[in-house]
Amino acid sequence: MNSESSDFPASANRKDVAGGTLYIVATPIGNLDDLSARATKVLAGVDVVAAEDTRHSGRLLSHLGLQKRLVALHDHNEKDRAAGLLAELAAGRDVALISDAGTPLISDPGYVLVREARASGFSVSPIPGACALVAALSAAGLPTDRFLFVGFLPAKRSGRRSGLESLASEVATLVFYESPHRILESLRDIGEVLGAGREVVLGREITKTFETFYSGSVGEVLAELEQDAHGTRGEFVVMVRGAEARPGNSEATTMDVDRVLTVLLAELPVKKVAKMAAELTGLSKNELYQRALALKDG
Repeated sequence: MNSESSDFPASANRKDVAGGTLYIVATPIGNLDDLSARATKVLAGVDVVAAEDTRHSGRLLSHLGLQKRLVALHDHNEKDRAAGLLAELAAGRDVALISDAGTPLISDPGYVLVREARASGFSVSPIPGACALVAALSAAGLPTDRFLFVGFLPAKRSGRRSGLESLASEVATLVFYESPHRILESLRDIGEVLGAGREVVLGREITKTFETFYSGSVGEVLAELEQDAHGTRGEFVVMVRGAEARPGNSEATTMDVDRVLTVLLAELPVKKVAKMAAELTGLSKNELYQRALALKDG
């Protein structure tokens, strides 16, 4: 790859139409020193900054000694605001898109604007930087050759459990974002649906003063979090080791699982059997519950 000039504007980025450039600028997720020199230069050079929360981003720009025209762009107004920002680009003005923290569009607004800007032929240029999921994965010690970023799980328990059940056999490392007031409930559901023995790593307050990583089985991490006075403060990245790769529905695999279930069913109720078998095998509790019911009935 050829090295590119660091002068603003960046670019050998092809434009299909005359106009300004839309810059997708990553901002710090906690530590302000993580803002790149290039990002600062781009923010200083653009005409308009589209921000998720103008008050929050206004403080960042003030810290940089910059005064810019700010336009609010968030989940509730993006479709309406996109047209105005495209008009800015059409007039030859450069626009920077930033979110409250991290890389725009990664569980943050911007998809509509970027898609319409590209469809209209304007240049769209990424200015890389902090991203919570990448930072967390780099320090988690979980496999990163394949990972699946799911964003935020549904807020309601039924939706959350349904979503987890659909991921029970996924072999890639699973990555979620979670808020402090739902972290304990989400961990309990992860343990019940994916198995309390699944390895999990939690990154809390990444790059900030109280950055903390918790690791172990789901059950161990949940217990540690409940005992930590600060355990439910801050934002979380939840990383779960993927399911063990196993043959499809091979006869040998089915017989092994059935043997475990049969032995447990002789002494325990189906619900308890499914929970224990999930911990022993790492398989989906819901899948094992249905299999145990079939064995008991047949």
